[in-house]
Amino acid sequence: MTENTGVGHGGAPGSRGRTSIADVVVEKIAGMAARDVLGVHALGSGFARSMGSMRERMPGAGSGKSVTRGVEVEVGEQQAAIDLEIVVDYGVSITDVAGEVRENVISAVERMAGREVVEVNISVSDVKLPDEEDEEAERQRVQ
Repeated sequence: MTENTGVGHGGAPGSRGRTSIADVVVEKIAGMAARDVLGVHALGSGFARSMGSMRERMPGAGSGKSVTRGVEVEVGEQQAAIDLEIVVDYGVSITDVAGEVRENVISAVERMAGREVVEVNISVSDVKLPDEEDEEAERQRVQ
C-alpha cells in the first residue's frame, strides 16, 4: 500500500515521495493493540493457536508467538478494514471488551499507519475459563 505525498518540486521536503506500508504492518499493529485490552486472553481460534504453537517449536520457525494470529486486514491507499478473532477471559463483559478492542485498534492503526479504519469486525471464538490450563504452562510442562 502506498501513499502519494506532494508530487513535484514545490512541496515540503518531508512530503516529497511515496510511503509504502505493507499489509502485515497493519496486521501487527492491530494484533498488538487488541492484545493490550484487559479481558482479551488471546487472538485466534483454538485450532489456529494450537497450530501456531506447533510451528513455534519447529527449528528456524522464528521466536515467540505470531502477532498476526487471528488478525486479517484489507488495506487500501487510504482506508483499512480489520477482522479479529479473539478469546476472552471468563467473567468479562464481551460487549465491553469488544468495544475497547475496536477503540484501541482504530486508534493505533490510524495513528501509526495513517489509514482510516472503516470497520473492525470481532469474532469471539472461545472463553478462557479460570480452571483451564494455559497452553503456555502445558507446553513448558511437556518439554
